[in-house]
Amino acid sequence: MQVLAISPDRYVEHQNPLKPMHQLRANVFGGRLEWDVTITDGGERDQYDDMNPTYILATFGGNKVVGCARLLPAVGPTMLERTFPQLLVDGSLHATSAMIESSRFCVDTTLPATRGGNQLHHATLTMFAGIIEWSMANGYDKIVTATDLRFERILNRAGWPMTRLGEPVAIGNTIAIAGTLPADKKSFERVRPPHYRSALTFADAYFERSAA
Repeated sequence: MQVLAISPDRYVEHQNPLKPMHQLRANVFGGRLEWDVTITDGGERDQYDDMNPTYILATFGGNKVVGCARLLPAVGPTMLERTFPQLLVDGSLHATSAMIESSRFCVDTTLPATRGGNQLHHATLTMFAGIIEWSMANGYDKIVTATDLRFERILNRAGWPMTRLGEPVAIGNTIAIAGTLPADKKSFERVRPPHYRSALTFADAYFERSAA
């Protein structure tokens, strides 16, 4: 399994995996979780995809996208402040330039389950490691996110506990919560699965193989 980072300047050059990424999001958020999301041509998108995010992708078997997350600087427009301010104590994130927001995290649960010692899927751990690695390499030391109580428990099992930014709130068919996660070497080493392949050094080789 391999993790890739696709920044805005690479969208056109590396558009092949972005379509299945949006399809995975549609399958997970619109299908399995039954969230109220917008699905067009089989893919899920929202206004935050128009704000030049960096995408972190986990791939398996050469070119199958099995995990994804979207990263945006927390000082800019964020999903937490614009869409889910009720998850924050006073409706404000109080962001700094060292904070990045992660959203639309999901993993393909139909993938054969190779699991770590904490019984978490390697795709999930690969995504965690990729997000932390990219964040550290780009000057961020804190990740902020809106998630749910189920995923908060997964983070705890991974040894990457979240610090809450407010109380849980019922939103749609889930109980949502906002929090921060450290982006540091200790966290990276704790969540990184065996045979992890870096988000920073393998992207070009992957896309060359995919286009062949």
